[in-house]
Amino acid sequence: MKKTSFSNDMAEKRKSLDGQKKILMVGLACLDLVNVVDSYPIEDQDMRVESQRWCRGGNASNSSVVLSQLADSVVECLVTLSDKATSQIILQDLEKYGTSHENCVVHPDTETPTSVVIVNKVTGTRTILHGNRSLPELRFEDFDKLSLSKYKWIHFEGRNVTEVLKMIDKINLHNENVSEDDRITVSVEIEKPRIECQHLFPKGDVVFVSKDYARHQGYETAGECLEGNSVHTKDQCRLICAWGEDGAWGRDKDGTLHHSPGFPPERIVETLAAGDTFNAGIVFSLVNGNSLQSSLLYACRLAGFKCGIQGLDVRKFVHS
Repeated sequence: MKKTSFSNDMAEKRKSLDGQKKILMVGLACLDLVNVVDSYPIEDQDMRVESQRWCRGGNASNSSVVLSQLADSVVECLVTLSDKATSQIILQDLEKYGTSHENCVVHPDTETPTSVVIVNKVTGTRTILHGNRSLPELRFEDFDKLSLSKYKWIHFEGRNVTEVLKMIDKINLHNENVSEDDRITVSVEIEKPRIECQHLFPKGDVVFVSKDYARHQGYETAGECLEGNSVHTKDQCRLICAWGEDGAWGRDKDGTLHHSPGFPPERIVETLAAGDTFNAGIVFSLVNGNSLQSSLLYACRLAGFKCGIQGLDVRKFVHS
């Protein structure tokens, strides 16, 4: 595939950063079939879509390509992949954004997970139907092959929790045997309302809790969610909860509560991957030593910008 000027620029950027410690995003990559419609379909209805596209999806891979455009660090995406040709769409898109993927694990005779996405053109909302027929999740044995000395921040999507807990334990052991400057910061995303995700709360230096998960716990506001879950986190943890158009709240290391309002665009085009974009903004800002309050403001502005565009090309935001 012929490289565009943009992908050439991103490849050069990644090359210039070789040798620096990396940011690693661990989780899922899938294919999204995005259908844009004038109105949400009614059951048993036959309707035409306004536009349709195949694109790379998955929380960790979405966050990684946004981070690749923001960070002065090499960003790596660690996922499992099928050996089918469909995986090339994922890999080509990661390459386009200069995202490293050399440690991804390929499983033969498997199918790429797929999400059918319905985007309502009027509201910008997205409805997702996800399926994974055969591709295994990442295992500890796969993660164990990494040289942890190459990383400064590792983020985990909250899936395959039993294996993720083993991966984090390996990082903790690494951190016990290195200087403070060489320790790896661990962030975890708790999104889906799965009971096993509760075991991730005490494992992250930064913990993202979704609005859906908070509501599943019975909380009616982000503030309640942060206060209630703070008893389950480690000391000095930063706990974060985004609440859609109302913005995001964060509980700092000392227990101080911070808030950023939402920054919706003039016209909402697509909310698909807005949460993944928000997470990338937080990681980028904290990696650069900014306060939690500043990071919330930055990430909410970035997520708002994303809602005003189709896809994840945030270059105009970066250079604004």
